[in-house]
Amino acid sequence: MRPVACAALFCCLIPAAGQAAGAKPKSREYYETRGDIVWEVPMEEKWIALTFDDGPDPVYTPQIAELLKQYEAKATFFVTGERTARFPDTARQLVADGHELGNHTMMHSYFRRGTSEKTIDTEIRKAKEAIRAAGLTDAPWFRPPGGHYSEAIVAAAKQHGYTVVLWSWHQDTEDWRAPGVAKITNKVLNNARNGDIVLFHDHGEGASQTVQALTKILPELKTRGFQFVTVTELLGERKRHGHPVDDAG
Repeated sequence: MRPVACAALFCCLIPAAGQAAGAKPKSREYYETRGDIVWEVPMEEKWIALTFDDGPDPVYTPQIAELLKQYEAKATFFVTGERTARFPDTARQLVADGHELGNHTMMHSYFRRGTSEKTIDTEIRKAKEAIRAAGLTDAPWFRPPGGHYSEAIVAAAKQHGYTVVLWSWHQDTEDWRAPGVAKITNKVLNNARNGDIVLFHDHGEGASQTVQALTKILPELKTRGFQFVTVTELLGERKRHGHPVDDAG
C-alpha cells in the first residue's frame, strides 16, 4: 500500500526539510516568482501536462503508456530510483515511446521537518544514478514525494541540475486513495485549464482506477482541443514567452 501523501496545499503550511521549527514557511508566491518551483504554466495554448508518480510499475505503466499512444499524448513520469532499478525495461519503453522521466527520489522518501540536507542530497543523487544505470537520461525535473518543499529541497535539486515541479492544486486527482473512477475523471475534466500540470500515479493501490479514468479523460480532453505535452514542452513554452524557469540542467 502506498504511503499517505500530503496534499500540496497542506504541505506548504508545514515546515519541510531544512526549515527550522517555528520559522515562517515561504509562500508559493515566493518560490513561483523566482522560478524555483513550478505548479502550472497558464497560457493561451490548449496544452496540458499529464504526470505520473511512483513508478515504473510493470503492470499499470504499460497500460497507461498504451492509452497515451492511442491519443498521441506525451507525458512525464516521475520515477523512483528503486523501481527503475527493478523494472528498467518498463522505464526504457517509456522513453522509447517519447515520454520523459523525472526524478522522484530513490526510495519515495518524504522530506519532512528534521530530514537532513545530506539525506535529501543522497535520495536525489541515487535516483539519478539508478535512471542512468538503466541507460536513460532523465529530464531536469524533480518532484519531492508528498509535495513537501523548502529552500533546502530547492537548493539540493539545483545542485543536481533539477527544477522542482509539483502540480496544479486543482488537478490533484488523489488517485492513490482509489477514490473511484468517476471522482478521478471528474476532477480532471471539471477543472481542466490551459497549462495545467495534472497529478496521477502509475503505481499503487489506485493505479487500476487511474487506467480506467484515462479511457474517459483522454478522449474528452482531446475533443476539447487539448494537446498532451511533457513538462519540458510546457516549460519550454513558458520560457518562449519570457517567464522565469530555473532549469539548471
